[in-house]
Amino acid sequence: MSNEPIMDCTPIFKNVLKASRTLNLLDSNMINLVLLMVADAATENAKYIISENQKDLAVMDESDPRFDRLLLDDERIKGIASDIQNVVEMPSPLERVLFKNERANGLKIKKISVPFGVIGIIYESRPNVTFDVFSLCLKSGNACILKGGSGAINSNNAIVKIIRSVLEKNGIDQNVLTLLPAGRNETKQLLNAREYVDLIIPRGSRSLIDFVRENATIPVIETGAGICHTYFDETGDRDKGRVIINNAKTRRVSVCNALDCLIIHETRLKDLDYLVGLCADSRVIIYADQEAYNALKGKYPADLLMEATNESFGTEFLSYKMAIKTVDSIESALQHISMYSSKHSEAIISENIKQIQLFYKLVDASSIYSNASTAFTDGAQFGLGAEIGISTQKMHARGPMALEALTTYKWIVEGDGQIRE
Repeated sequence: MSNEPIMDCTPIFKNVLKASRTLNLLDSNMINLVLLMVADAATENAKYIISENQKDLAVMDESDPRFDRLLLDDERIKGIASDIQNVVEMPSPLERVLFKNERANGLKIKKISVPFGVIGIIYESRPNVTFDVFSLCLKSGNACILKGGSGAINSNNAIVKIIRSVLEKNGIDQNVLTLLPAGRNETKQLLNAREYVDLIIPRGSRSLIDFVRENATIPVIETGAGICHTYFDETGDRDKGRVIINNAKTRRVSVCNALDCLIIHETRLKDLDYLVGLCADSRVIIYADQEAYNALKGKYPADLLMEATNESFGTEFLSYKMAIKTVDSIESALQHISMYSSKHSEAIISENIKQIQLFYKLVDASSIYSNASTAFTDGAQFGLGAEIGISTQKMHARGPMALEALTTYKWIVEGDGQIRE
């Protein structure tokens, strides 16, 4: 056991809470100016960020699914800066009038959007999240406490240092962005900082999300884990299906919107080798049930074709692997999805509008597609600017979470001497 003293994070939490209240006094023009300066600072300091990121990458196995999530290069940093600029262009989510009413007694009542206050984000090897979270939290008037994984500690420290320098230049309390040490004890303290933190959002693996949900005494919005299916029905267009399946599986295998299981109607097994043909170019390993295995045998690379087991279904692969399930009806497809879905993103490829509508109505997921890749489940792709995560639950927020999801509301009541009888 380590003899190092346990760090008490309470003073940190107090400073963040104090800083969060100063954000209420910033106008939207100042917030946008700061964000534009952060976007510029990201690209200007790309070499420094990448050099620190290389330190993290050096101790991670390239075959680890987290390696791609951890990687930062010039192109990705430009993309991060672009996402921040997109957030600037979005209207402020604050002080929107959500409801108003004037009562017979003269009371004027309205409901307006306001920040949560302090948001804690717990995430793994995704340093881009550090930029995304800061931009969304600042724009929505929230201070944020970040708890990144030890595997990205150098990258996150570099990014926070750059952002805090911009805050200092603009006279803003740097504690509105705080990165906790990478220890497990600090995570537990954050999960129980009820006096100081209003909301916790975990981003990462199922095990991380489960740990947060089971140990937090603060409200949690679950995000991240995605077991995504695409159902190719008996009327599906094979040319559409071929490119959609390949894109959903191979665009970025380490992200939560990647395809994990292709479901195919038994009458279309004759097209299966064509549908997954592009996947072979990316060396995608397929775990096929008996019917699909027989249809692919001799037509798909033998070293990439495996027989499915029970564990093949309901698995978020996060790599170049995919399961295939054969069904005899859309009802069977819906049953399979219901059993294994993480309620993230599900898709149907079909030319039958009735089947599509049935799929829309009966699939329980945050994002449902017809004839399109699940890779689009993303805040920027949905026109939300950037995102803080993909919520797979139903309370408060669902699907890509951006600015609006980082606000709550309060009631404003204007009176002129009224009393209640």
